[in-house]
Amino acid sequence: MTPARDEQRRISASLTDPRVIDPRQELVRHDDLSEEELGQIVRLLGAMREWREADQRLSLESRTHMKLNETDMRALRFIIASANAAVPVTAGALSDHLRISTASTTKLLDRLERAGHVVRRPHPTDRRAVVVEITPETHAEVRRTMGLQHARRFEVARSLSPSDRDTVIRFLQDLSATTLAAAGSPAQERPAPETDASGS
Repeated sequence: MTPARDEQRRISASLTDPRVIDPRQELVRHDDLSEEELGQIVRLLGAMREWREADQRLSLESRTHMKLNETDMRALRFIIASANAAVPVTAGALSDHLRISTASTTKLLDRLERAGHVVRRPHPTDRRAVVVEITPETHAEVRRTMGLQHARRFEVARSLSPSDRDTVIRFLQDLSATTLAAAGSPAQERPAPETDASGS
């Protein structure tokens, strides 16, 4: 391996280290930290990055296998959770959950129904409405992939002490707050992708 490639790998592994990405401390002050403290913070941010990348890779593999996009998968998880709670899912409820327009929701459901992932049936009490149900085959596939992964995450969280869980909760909530502040209002509608994961 050439020296240039070694340097590129070092930089790639240091993208959460302010000594590399902000050496003049224009955004992140770190000269008040000991090397041990700074190193620990960098390892924490690096671990977060590794988890995020691993989670994204697993999600992409699952969606690609099922020929779904991210919004499709969010819709299926909501339908499953609602079925577990014995709550009928209407197109309006799905639109509210996904924060997309009624027209986008109709296109999403048409796509999922054509692919055999959901069926639409008459509402049990409201003749003007229909309910959306996941097919048994797709339900089993989602449980096998995303459901199993969630179960593993639950076990990791359960292994922490109550005080450690409180610390992690505060940390993640603070991170979410800074992310939402940078992104603007979370209530803004995000257009739903109109293609599946295969691009068709």
